[in-house]
Amino acid sequence: MRTWEIHGQCTGCDVARQLAPELIATDKDGRSIMIRQPVTEAEQRAMNAAAYACHVGAVQPTDGPLDPADDPYPIRLDDKVYFCGHNSPANVAAGSYLLRRPEGNVMMVDTPLFSHGLAERYSVLGPVTDVLLTHRDHAQHGERYAAHFGARLWIHEGDLDAAPTADQVMRGREPIEIAEGVIAHPLIGHTEGNVVFVADDTYCFSGDSFYWSRATQDVEVFDTVTWYSIREFAASLQRAVPRLKFEWLLPGHGSRAHLPAEEMAGRMRSLASRTVDLIPRAIDFTAVRY
Repeated sequence: MRTWEIHGQCTGCDVARQLAPELIATDKDGRSIMIRQPVTEAEQRAMNAAAYACHVGAVQPTDGPLDPADDPYPIRLDDKVYFCGHNSPANVAAGSYLLRRPEGNVMMVDTPLFSHGLAERYSVLGPVTDVLLTHRDHAQHGERYAAHFGARLWIHEGDLDAAPTADQVMRGREPIEIAEGVIAHPLIGHTEGNVVFVADDTYCFSGDSFYWSRATQDVEVFDTVTWYSIREFAASLQRAVPRLKFEWLLPGHGSRAHLPAEEMAGRMRSLASRTVDLIPRAIDFTAVRY
C-alpha cells in the first residue's frame, strides 16, 4: 500500500478533497492536507484519482513517481456520464465531463488538460462530436480538443473571444436545444456568456453557475467569484429555474450531487430566492464555501 503526501504548491482548489474526502482535509489556510493514509484498495484508488486530477501535481506518493497504470480516468459517474480528471491550471482547475449519447457519440463538457494521449483515452468511449464550453474561464484547450476530434465547438456569444474559432455560437438568453435531449440555458452573470447544459432532464453541467457545497449541504452560487454581474445572474436564475429539471448536479468547481428531481427542483427554487438578495462583492476566492 503506497503512502502519500501533499506538497506546498497546493492551491486549495478542493478537487483532491472531493475525490478522497476520508483521507484529505483542509488546513487553516484553505489548502489540502493528508489526515490519514489509505488502508484499503478503494482508498488507494481514491488517492490515485486525486493525484491524477490535481492541476498542480501536489498529490504525490512518498515512495516514487506516479504510475501511469494507476491513472483511473475517465471515471464513470453514471451510465452516461464520466469525469475526465486531469484538471488544467489554464482552466483554473475546473473539472470536465464526457456525456455519452444514445447514437453512440460523446460530448465533452468543458475541457481537461490537453494532450494527444488523453484525447485518445477519452475517445475510447465513442467518437467525440461536440465540445461544449460553459463559459470563458473553462475555454482553454477547447479549440485543441475540437480540432483533434474534428468536433463542433460550442460557446455563447458573450464569451466568444475566449474561443474565437468556435463554429457553434449560442446567442441570446433563451434556452437552445443543441442536440436531441441536450438544452443550453444561458445564465448570464458569472460571465457575460455563461451557460448551463442539461441533458435528458437528468444531468446538469453547471460550470461555475452553482455547485453542491459540503459546508452547507445545499446548492450554492459562486457569489464571491462573479466576474460580470451577480444581479444579472439572479435575474437569469429566476428565468431559468422553472425550466430546469435534473437529478445530477455536475459543476466545474465544488462538489457533485445526485438527488431526486423533485428535491433538486425545490433546492433550485430556494437558491433562486436567496440569490435575489445578493449584492455585488469584491472577487474573493477564499470566501467560497466548499
